[in-house]
Amino acid sequence: MGKGKRYWLLKTEPSEWSWSDQEANGGVSKWDGVKNKQAQKNLRSMTLGDLCFFYHSGAKSRCVVGVVEVAREWYADDDGEGAVDVKAVGEMRRFVDLKEMKGEKGIKDFVLFRQPRLSVVPVEVDVWQKICELGDGFSGNGKEEDRESSSDES
Repeated sequence: MGKGKRYWLLKTEPSEWSWSDQEANGGVSKWDGVKNKQAQKNLRSMTLGDLCFFYHSGAKSRCVVGVVEVAREWYADDDGEGAVDVKAVGEMRRFVDLKEMKGEKGIKDFVLFRQPRLSVVPVEVDVWQKICELGDGFSGNGKEEDRESSSDES
């Protein structure tokens, strides 16, 4: 069985690293500091081109805010720990709140709900599609609105 594109969710506290930080950083950043062994295993499993939901965690904000793409696979960083590099693809057109996701019948078995403390979780294709639908997609995903806005700028 060949490896196709896979989908993930990366959790971050907005006070530590927010979507705004990701975009302001030229869109590319090192995703590191993952201590949990299962989360590290998930990071190691990522391949170039995999897409990840960028998820704000914490008490004030628990929602999917954007999408990043794996730009560099697992490597040992300067601290002797591992990391992957991710590149911003686009912001969700509408943020998708955790409560909203939990209310969806089709995604009741989402790993995020079963292992809420895990910072890197796999996302099944059907769950990815449902969350994208709930968020009206994300900028940069080729929907008509993106093409219209880019043609307006020319």
